[in-house]
Amino acid sequence: MASGRWFGWRNKSGGGKGKAETRKAVVLDGSDIKELVEDEATFSGLVESKFRELDVDGDGRLSVKELQPAVSDIGAAIGLPAPGSSPRSDHIYSEVLSEFTHGKQEEVSKSEFKEVLSDILLGMAAGLNRDPIVILRIDGEDLKEFVESPLFVTEAISMFSGMELAHASLRKCLTTALQQLTVDHGMPPASDSWVITNIVEPSFQSFSSDLLEQPASQDILDNFKKLLGNVIRRLQEHPVIVAHSENTFDGSGIKRLLSNKFELDKLLDSVWRDLRKDHNQQTSKECLRIALDRMAASASLPRYSAVDQVDVIINEAIGMVKGDDGKIVEEAGFKRTLTEILGSIMLQLEGKPVFVSTNSVVHEPLAASSTVLPSASISAEANE
Repeated sequence: MASGRWFGWRNKSGGGKGKAETRKAVVLDGSDIKELVEDEATFSGLVESKFRELDVDGDGRLSVKELQPAVSDIGAAIGLPAPGSSPRSDHIYSEVLSEFTHGKQEEVSKSEFKEVLSDILLGMAAGLNRDPIVILRIDGEDLKEFVESPLFVTEAISMFSGMELAHASLRKCLTTALQQLTVDHGMPPASDSWVITNIVEPSFQSFSSDLLEQPASQDILDNFKKLLGNVIRRLQEHPVIVAHSENTFDGSGIKRLLSNKFELDKLLDSVWRDLRKDHNQQTSKECLRIALDRMAASASLPRYSAVDQVDVIINEAIGMVKGDDGKIVEEAGFKRTLTEILGSIMLQLEGKPVFVSTNSVVHEPLAASSTVLPSASISAEANE
């Protein structure tokens, strides 16, 4: 998950109604990064400093190798795993690098570095402004409130009613129930490896091994309450920082873009200009996904490989226009095909919107330094 060093944040404190408003949080909405980029003097000074750090050989240009730390930081900021972790994430790293090199240069000047970094960060800020990420500190207080409330018994019975208690071990039933609790209950993702090691497994230690391996009994509610009591104490000793985000992709962003011919034509021109072309100024249909990625922010779409459900829709839309046949097309044909794909994606999302809710445990310190942007500490605010 992205570190707070990349984004603007604002405190979301208590005083409102409802659990979500009374829980202390930090909202990453991109405001500070937008202000930074738009402050010409400050941003130019930052670029100067960071360019000098990245320019190891001091030749006044950044090689592909020297750009790698910047690309890795940007990847981490948009939630990608480390380079080399998967072909899908490596594809995105490659595209970020291509943004700097325009797909053909081997070195990047300071002005080019500044221009591309500005575009990338403003795009990230716009995305966060549209879909903020909420950083929550889960310390057991909300979970304690839930366990002590009248809702606990009702929800717990509902959780266990779908399980075959007589044929499953107590451990399995309790673990399954834990995984059904969410941040709204005050529980961090119970399937996260760090949470399992540091919160869940230690909470089971007060139960005997024999009991945990026996079929769940009539005392399942009492055992669940006992387990949650242990979890609460672990969270009080080891609070967990969770990044929560919600996104609905319903095609409305594509509809706005397609209805504004001036903006659409300008975006298509920009995308076409940066694509690799042959000596006849033609390109392969294989570049359609690259083009869609570069239009994603303007169309309110996730980048390709970020959301599986949307990837399926994109693949179907590209398949409908035979976009994977590798044929070479000229500018007008490429733009026409790209527009048809956007229209197809819009219709599918309007008919069946994709809702994505994610809760990711932030394993790295929120104030960690960055090779591209100055570090910004939100950990003190998140831990208040």
